Amino acid sequence: MEYSSTAMGLKLFIIILFFSSAYSHSYSNSFKIAEEGYLNWIRRMNFRNHSLFVEAKNKFEPCRIIKVHKNPKYGDFTTMHKAINSIPVVNLCRVVISVSAGTYREKIEIPATMAYVTLEGAGADKTIIRWDDTAGCKGPNGQPLGTYGSATFAVNAPYFVAKNITFKNKAPSPAAGATGKQAVAVRISADTAAFINCMFVGAQDTLYDHKGRHYFKNCYIQGSVDFVFGDGLSLYEGCHLHAKANKYGALTAQKRESMLEETGFSFVNCKVTGSGALYLGRAWGTFSRVVFAYTFMDKIITPRGWYNWGDKKREMTVFYGQFNCSGPGTDHTGRVSWARELSQQEAEPFISLSFIDGHKWLTDLR
Repeated sequence: MEYSSTAMGLKLFIIILFFSSAYSHSYSNSFKIAEEGYLNWIRRMNFRNHSLFVEAKNKFEPCRIIKVHKNPKYGDFTTMHKAINSIPVVNLCRVVISVSAGTYREKIEIPATMAYVTLEGAGADKTIIRWDDTAGCKGPNGQPLGTYGSATFAVNAPYFVAKNITFKNKAPSPAAGATGKQAVAVRISADTAAFINCMFVGAQDTLYDHKGRHYFKNCYIQGSVDFVFGDGLSLYEGCHLHAKANKYGALTAQKRESMLEETGFSFVNCKVTGSGALYLGRAWGTFSRVVFAYTFMDKIITPRGWYNWGDKKREMTVFYGQFNCSGPGTDHTGRVSWARELSQQEAEPFISLSFIDGHKWLTDLR
């Protein structure tokens, strides 16, 4: 019942916004309507059970532990592929894959029915999974893989966990204007995935935060253009985001396309460093939503901060904000007028586990 009234309210808001455009209301009036819609969302998000996502019921007690080691004497398998293939296609209990130190040159995909898989490395600096596909590479059918298919590691099943491991796409950083060079290190296309003490290393489109609720804790993410992108509902806590841009780059490209979508990226107690001139985000989606709170930003952040993807209409519908951030990159003097410094009330829904319903599926993990 709560969901129905909420959805109806949001639909009504969109209808109002449409007709206000059709009858050429002023920019300020349209912005006021958008602002009221956002404040209604704030009020609803402050309730504990706010999500439109399905109820999450995680399992943490392992029913099986698999060891992967380069030396067959010390493990059950010598490759990640063989370890994953040993798990039932329809998996109903927590399986832990313990991966020893070493570089595993493999392209891995967790199928949609293989839930409750945990991947544990010997340390992010010791256990590395790497590949080097780009969007322009040809797949088995002779067609380009595309960004989606370029991932070194892809997660399609719910309740996935990774700890202490590096995911890397070794494709070189593309030249400015190059096409087909997107090179994903990890793609997450499933709900309720968590990454603890992991590293994601690539250049263009490093981390495809595709869809679902995701949690990143104490992770290192490196890239140049849109190196955190997608339409996930994700909390990044205590993460280090490092740009390796030759000239201009962008940290995020969030793809929220509708007021009905409860998606967005929140970065809390993070650090942004690197080279080049970096946008905090580009409006890939019409209703793109990204927030940085308690985050240190180095001087690499461009004064404008955000980019509208070449579409001025998105300036009325995106939600980009900062709250209690520090460092030379936080200066609002040259910021775009459609980004904001958040109040405590506005920031509240973004800065805790409730943003991703974490109290339902992360309690035992943390």
